[in-house]
Amino acid sequence: MRSIRCDKIFFLVLMCLVAGITFSQSNKAISKKPNVIVILTDDMGFSDIGCFGSEIKTPNIDKLAANGISFTHFYNTARCSPSRASLMTGLYPHQAGMGFLSNYNFDEEGYIDDLSKKAVTMAEVFKQAGYATYMSGKWHMNKEKSIPNDRSNWPLQRGFDRFFGTLIGSGSFYDPGTLMSDNTFIAPGKDFYLTNAITDNAVRFIDENPKNKPFFFYIAYTAAHWPLQAPESEVQKYKGVYDKGWDETRKLRFEKLKKLGIISNKAVLTERGVDIPEWKNEPLKDWQVRRMEVYAAMVDIMDQGIGKIISTLEKKGELENTVIFYMHDNGGCAETLNSNENEIPITDEQKKGKPFAKDSIFLGKIPTYTRDGEFIRSGKGVMPGPANTWTAYGEEWANMSNTPFRLYKHFVHEGGIATPLIIHWPEGIKAKGKLRSQPGHLIDIMATCVEIAGLQYPSNFNGNSIHPLEGKSLVPAFTNKPINREFIFWEHEGNRALRMGNWKLVSKTQKQRKFTPADENAWELYDMEEDPSESNNLAFKYPDKVKTMAALWEKEAQRTMAKPWPWDSSK
Repeated sequence: MRSIRCDKIFFLVLMCLVAGITFSQSNKAISKKPNVIVILTDDMGFSDIGCFGSEIKTPNIDKLAANGISFTHFYNTARCSPSRASLMTGLYPHQAGMGFLSNYNFDEEGYIDDLSKKAVTMAEVFKQAGYATYMSGKWHMNKEKSIPNDRSNWPLQRGFDRFFGTLIGSGSFYDPGTLMSDNTFIAPGKDFYLTNAITDNAVRFIDENPKNKPFFFYIAYTAAHWPLQAPESEVQKYKGVYDKGWDETRKLRFEKLKKLGIISNKAVLTERGVDIPEWKNEPLKDWQVRRMEVYAAMVDIMDQGIGKIISTLEKKGELENTVIFYMHDNGGCAETLNSNENEIPITDEQKKGKPFAKDSIFLGKIPTYTRDGEFIRSGKGVMPGPANTWTAYGEEWANMSNTPFRLYKHFVHEGGIATPLIIHWPEGIKAKGKLRSQPGHLIDIMATCVEIAGLQYPSNFNGNSIHPLEGKSLVPAFTNKPINREFIFWEHEGNRALRMGNWKLVSKTQKQRKFTPADENAWELYDMEEDPSESNNLAFKYPDKVKTMAALWEKEAQRTMAKPWPWDSSK
């Protein structure tokens, strides 16, 4: 009898233990708390990696997807600083004080464009849980006008133990402004290339991390943001690849996306932008081809770096229990750069190898000379790649990067906000190479990490009341369960959107950063299940739905501090 009773007790205890191991507690069932690596790239389109349709060689990112899960309806905020703020805080960007860009600072709380003290960063949350915290790459979340005097929102002051990278939004890959090691400005060394340096420092920090101490790592590559710069040996790998032009390359990506199941057969390939000619009519084909060759090389170099990081984790025996997130900060960038008309000479101090703590790049201008005194060439026809060139790849190739969508960075149509999300975690995600169609947003990464690492998201931090977490954990989607959410909200420069289930309400302003009465009711409505390319506007067919969703958008705009806008919105 005693034996039977003991068996029953053992069985009941065992069943309770099994029932109690929910995913939110699964980190207790694995060997130790997981490491977490968040990789964010800069100004890359939806279809710019191989596993999302590209011809660019990204075998290491593709390997993460093949051994993990990929989200096909994941979103950013359409712009650099806002996306970084949302990712790091789990809040909508305006709640984090970053409604526009860190180099513009307004009085409205949602647009101070200096990371809010009412927001807590992922590094701060991980650090208080005993994690080591590292960052390598682009920060772009502190008030740039105060550089170098105010350090309160630099990475080390917002939770990171170690930092290598730049504070500002863009700059030369060979000689970037505000290059830093921890809190110290530094100058680049010989044969410096920023993408490689971001990788090398990431590898070094991982190598130096104490054994048995979990770490959180934010790796924010600047590739493939302009200026288009890459070593010639890497550019030559893509010689001839783009001779066929954007029309044919776009069609090939579209078919590959369908074959991979990333987009449904219901998707259509949107029309070229009105300012983009047919490839056969493009007069500067050699220049256009060269632009895309350099862009592809920049992405390729970044992927090589991700491969080195993966190899380092494997050598340390850490890959199995490291959660790796990969995503982009906005869609392809259609911004153009004009010819260099600045007169900003290099200083004697800079010629002597001093760091650029605050320079012409910080001001958003193209510098006139390299540190070696070479004139920096920019504008139409300038063949990119070397350090003395400063060009972008333009709307033509941005349209191709965003296949099959329309519009670009800045806008909240799919071309501006759609990003791949890949999550790789062998010890915690058993699905391999599977797709997930549940809609998600950058705000969800913090919530996901809180759950998988057993973190405590604070209501107060450093004497400040903290905004409640906005994101939803993506953990249910690991096993292909739905994510319980009502909607996702967007606002950038007066461009507006709201997604509820399969319905998306969206609009764009007629003029940049101007919101007029004509824009107020210029809503478009799309069924994202039937029309993922936003080609068939249903606003006139379903006016009541437009009205209901528009009212909710307005309510959320006020709640999240997206409104009032800091610019004139009456004319």
